[in-house]
Amino acid sequence: MAATKESNYLLRIQKTVGLAVNRYGLIGAGDRIAVGISGGKDSIVLLEALALRRKWIPIHYEICAVHINVKNITPELDRDYYAGFCNDLDISFHYRSIEVDLTRDPGKTVCFVCAWHRRRELFNIVKELGCNRLALGHHMDDALETLFLNMTFNGSLSSMPPMLSMFDGEFDIIRPLILLSEKQVERYARIRKFQIGTSRCPHGDKTRRADMKRVIGELAHMNRKAKKNIFAAMSNIHREYLPPE
Repeated sequence: MAATKESNYLLRIQKTVGLAVNRYGLIGAGDRIAVGISGGKDSIVLLEALALRRKWIPIHYEICAVHINVKNITPELDRDYYAGFCNDLDISFHYRSIEVDLTRDPGKTVCFVCAWHRRRELFNIVKELGCNRLALGHHMDDALETLFLNMTFNGSLSSMPPMLSMFDGEFDIIRPLILLSEKQVERYARIRKFQIGTSRCPHGDKTRRADMKRVIGELAHMNRKAKKNIFAAMSNIHREYLPPE
């Protein structure tokens, strides 16, 4: 009984990923998709969900997994594990290591500098592989945290869209986990017993994003539907009841 319940849960999560793909038009026939792999739960759940989805639909798309390691900052990825995992799913695996000089711009936070360089290298390899889509493992909680960060510190109403065109359409960033909460992704990874990196960035809990996570957690404590309602609000804007620009 427990095994059946878990299998149904996995299928439900995979279908939710498919729902996001269809609702927002994230993947089409013949697409070549690079999936950014961090070594955490989000990206490996995304990778499996996109790979398994190819078995249910009449169109084909290619997938390749890409990991960017930042020496002395990001946890070392178990390359053998991911190479085997990708091979089982008929996915190519690409690994690249870079070094970042954190002293060059002391005015920027470690997280900002690290993320900027990782993202730049990720974009480079996406172009090298000839991919027209870059899938990232951002879920609903990530989008809400970004929304609150931008409202609080930038005075703007913006977040992480399901799809974002980059470099005049050279490729698109897509987020197929956008309809899933972090807890849903965590449960999927736990059921599947994925090998998740246990090492954490020493700067991870010192960021403003961690502060926003706590704020949103308080709202969710007040109303269990708060996260879904706030996410829905981003697409349900009544401009006549807001100040003009």
